[in-house]
Amino acid sequence: MKRSVARSLALALALLGAGCGEETASIPVPKEPGPGAMGYFCRMTLAEHQGPKGQILPKGWSEPLWFSSVRDALTYVGQDIISERELAAFWVNDMEQGSWEKPALGSWIDAQSAWYVIDSKKSSGMGGSEAVPFRRREAAQGFAAQFGGRVLGYAEARDAINTPPEIPDTEASGI
Repeated sequence: MKRSVARSLALALALLGAGCGEETASIPVPKEPGPGAMGYFCRMTLAEHQGPKGQILPKGWSEPLWFSSVRDALTYVGQDIISERELAAFWVNDMEQGSWEKPALGSWIDAQSAWYVIDSKKSSGMGGSEAVPFRRREAAQGFAAQFGGRVLGYAEARDAINTPPEIPDTEASGI
């Protein structure tokens, strides 16, 4: 009896959704980069770089834009290139999985819910400080304890990556 009630309920919900005449939007899922996946900025394959990667799926696109570093992906969303309202999804590798040399397959997490270690001793694929993402804050704190840096949420990490360094006042310093 319980089984038939559950089946009836499932069928009713399916018919209700189909009867509305609206297509239900499919939730995008992250992809794994193929051997020819190219970084948006550097135009080199992702396989040529160590460390975490990023992928951004603009609304209406079937294939993501690939980034050879999370720093590059945060730069992309922090500029006036695209608004976050135009993004269907933004994923980064959870660096608690896999290794620095090779992030684990299937380790993609939502970039906006990740914790980032900024200013650590680890550098991005093209050099410079990397933004190292983690699903769990505790894992980010452990990484920062080992490699330095500070743990920030998404908006703060995006802003930190996109804020130009201060230029010293040459008149005040006597230079």
